[in-house]
Amino acid sequence: MDVGDSPLLPDSILYEIFLYLDHVDVLSVGLVCRQWHAVARDEFLWKELFYRYYRVSREVPRHPAAVSWYEDFQRLYDTIPCVEVQTLTEHNDQVLHLSFSHTGYLFASCSKDCTVKIWNNELAISLLHSSNMRLYNWSYTQFSQFNSDDSLLLVSGVFVGPRNSSSGEIAVISLENFTLLSRVRNKPYDVFGCWLNETNLISGNLHRIGHITSCSVLWLNNAFQGIESENVNVVKRLFKIQNLNASTIRTVMVADCSRYDAPDLLLDYKEQLAAATSPYQVFDLGSDSEEEEVKPKQKVMPEPVAQASPGGGSGTAEDGLQQFLDDILEGRVMPVLSERELETKVAELLARNRTKPPELTQLPTEASNKKKYLIFTTGCLTYSPHQIGIKQILPHQMTTAGPVLGEERRSDEFFDSLDHVIDIHGHIIGMGLSPDHRYLYVNSRSWPRDCVISDPMQPPPIAEEIDLHVFDLKTMKEVKRALRAHRAYTPNDECFFIFLDVSRDFVASGAEDHHGYVWDRHYNICLAKLQHDDVVNSVVFSPIEQELLLTASDDTTIKVWRSPRTVRIHQARKPKPRKLLFSWLMNQKS
Repeated sequence: MDVGDSPLLPDSILYEIFLYLDHVDVLSVGLVCRQWHAVARDEFLWKELFYRYYRVSREVPRHPAAVSWYEDFQRLYDTIPCVEVQTLTEHNDQVLHLSFSHTGYLFASCSKDCTVKIWNNELAISLLHSSNMRLYNWSYTQFSQFNSDDSLLLVSGVFVGPRNSSSGEIAVISLENFTLLSRVRNKPYDVFGCWLNETNLISGNLHRIGHITSCSVLWLNNAFQGIESENVNVVKRLFKIQNLNASTIRTVMVADCSRYDAPDLLLDYKEQLAAATSPYQVFDLGSDSEEEEVKPKQKVMPEPVAQASPGGGSGTAEDGLQQFLDDILEGRVMPVLSERELETKVAELLARNRTKPPELTQLPTEASNKKKYLIFTTGCLTYSPHQIGIKQILPHQMTTAGPVLGEERRSDEFFDSLDHVIDIHGHIIGMGLSPDHRYLYVNSRSWPRDCVISDPMQPPPIAEEIDLHVFDLKTMKEVKRALRAHRAYTPNDECFFIFLDVSRDFVASGAEDHHGYVWDRHYNICLAKLQHDDVVNSVVFSPIEQELLLTASDDTTIKVWRSPRTVRIHQARKPKPRKLLFSWLMNQKS
């Protein structure tokens, strides 16, 4: 029946249905739907029900893969992984991270108990292997990732050390015999690390230049260092990036540009926000209005004026720096800068002519589909990560062959510039890529509007509500579809990463309110809250079955969630008990 036709059920019955639905939980709607299935499949009914019950704007079209509103309603109530089917208790401390292999046959878990555990993903999940990393002076394991052919596992951890220690290490474990192949230093530890391809991984290092100024170096490492180091290069510098105002590069990940043209799900985009006058593009996700920028303000510092050079050309950064320092000494600069402000200004001036410009071609094209994006959190105003940096990795950079310091560059090109910067206007606490690598999902806790940052060591207070933003990496457009439901409570200096994950149709995240959350990517609606007894640190979908979800918590457990549809299928496959029939037959014989 067409949408415009009259419904099979009278308006009075529809009204009673809607009144009833207002008083039931979303997870119990399946009971109602099974009764409706025998009553009507009227398209008008299901469309009205959908919009009214889920409170979706009528401007949002039906899911592109659905052939009817009935089918889409069925998808939302029957395929959400919201039924707890198993609880894994093998860890004895907080479970921090989960990751699946690409085939979905295995997954790994990291914990404060300093082990990384590898599990068999079967109908009843079982432990396959456990590695204790205390043998290598680790304090705990925090992150893991399988390489693209699932032969190696990258494990990131934190060293035992002082409370403010920021050193970490990356270990590579063979999944053939679970032996440790190599270890790589990683600083700060929350760079985490990631795979670039089957055999090369990215790590970080941090070099202090001043009290609040530093530079981050990102290294490409061969996973088989102990075997190949005598004959070929096993490490190469990728990028060297200046950090200002106590910021550092953290949370690196790689997006594959070649997968953009075949997305699993296209989202509605809004007008691109870009600063065309900037040497790199800046997108502000903190503003509700496209015309009004609500960036945190810094105390205004005088901009040094570059002197004309004797030859009539424009002055260099060194000339401007010298003039700037002379103005300070002679009292011509007002107001007087603090020591930290002076350090930042000097660092900016020194780097002005010592930074390699960004690549001219930014967006993926047919000729550049082999390129990849390196994505990481960073900042420019305070140590709190409030920006996302994006840097292209070109094909010739994807191997450790060649000079150890990477491609040849001029002596005055000391730093690498960023190709794109996304300003989140808040503290970033999580990032995740869609399976097609087209969209970047970002968990953040926003700053107050019109906040002023006068001290980089004192960032603005952050909201308890977590905003989940979406960003299109192909067009570099902001997708104004911020999701809310989950919450966090820790302040800036105690804030920790909450890992999220994205499947073809759903996005899930942990939270500090003792729940995991699942949203629909197309309709932007929260579909399920998954209960734990403490903070939920990580969630992960099976890459081959999005109706299977795992959640990891500070309550030391890993919970396994399946959809109602999958649970029914598995229960139907179980053989029916035959004890009563057997007993009856025995009694007849006797």
